[in-house]
Amino acid sequence: MSEHPARWTRATVYPDMWVDPDHDPRHGDGAGPEGELATLEDFLTGYRMTLRMKCEGLDPEQLARRSVPPSTMSLLGLIRHLAEVERDWRNWITGGEPLPKLYGDDDGDFDGAVAEQAVVDAAYAALEREQAATDAALAEHPDLGERLGKDNTSVRELMVHRIEEYARHCGHADLLRECVDGRVGQ
Repeated sequence: MSEHPARWTRATVYPDMWVDPDHDPRHGDGAGPEGELATLEDFLTGYRMTLRMKCEGLDPEQLARRSVPPSTMSLLGLIRHLAEVERDWRNWITGGEPLPKLYGDDDGDFDGAVAEQAVVDAAYAALEREQAATDAALAEHPDLGERLGKDNTSVRELMVHRIEEYARHCGHADLLRECVDGRVGQ
């Protein structure tokens, strides 16, 4: 008996996939979106959904399980981190006082990711709230070339950076989930 979980997947058609393509909620019917902004939003939505899929079905202990020492990374930490990052992106596009950090300075998003249901519930609520607030703030600026905030960041640059951040952390989530229960991802 190994201390590592056996690799597994729910997919039956392509056993190396997370779910069968016909059951993958990230893939809609028909052609992809038209236009650059719609395409960027579609990719962002897909990566957000992927992160949630990587975390589904796990209890607080599994979500809070750390990767490998000395890292503090966990799936729950990633959820909290992305909520913090969404808030920070709003700070990029406003000229006013920055919003306060959700989890304090340094690595509070990861360090505070403890195996308690209340912490898990709060993390998901914060992520949803911060995503919606950032989406709403950017919806006021549909011109991808428009430059915002004191750093004069373009909307396009911010959208691409958001996609990159989620994509990178979905890669982390693949490995974290496989360490937790052996489930492999796509």
